[in-house]
Amino acid sequence: MERLWAPWRMDYILKSREPGCFLCEIAQSGEDQKNLVLRRGEVCLLVMNRYPYNNGHLMVAPYRHVDSLEAMDDKERLEMMTLSSLACTALKKAAHPDGFNIGINLGVTAGAGLKDHIHLHIVPRWEGDTNFMPVIAEVKVIPQSLDALWRQLGEVLG
Repeated sequence: MERLWAPWRMDYILKSREPGCFLCEIAQSGEDQKNLVLRRGEVCLLVMNRYPYNNGHLMVAPYRHVDSLEAMDDKERLEMMTLSSLACTALKKAAHPDGFNIGINLGVTAGAGLKDHIHLHIVPRWEGDTNFMPVIAEVKVIPQSLDALWRQLGEVLG
């Protein structure tokens, strides 16, 4: 049997069991580079996913701890879409994806890993980016470090 080591996954596994909300912690922290925050709006933030589905996986979340679209106010919903559009523009310039998967998982049954703080996922996609690794080994290969992409997107976002 061959083994593919993914030591960064242990951090994800352990953190997923900790109490609290990582998005609230990021929103309240002033350490944007450490937390991979790319942009802060008035009511929402744009942040890189520390455990990405694909290279360039970003998230937009309101600062306020709310669990659904209907719990958000109009300003939060509008800024979520505005930051999502900005994220797509920045990713197009920095990483040249062929398309995007954009979505919100509402509730555990829908796949929400964090069910109580709504957030929108922006996942860039490239033609041919799916290979045998996710199918056979349930492993996704991410070809760029988070720090390098944070700097690259920061340059594009200004």
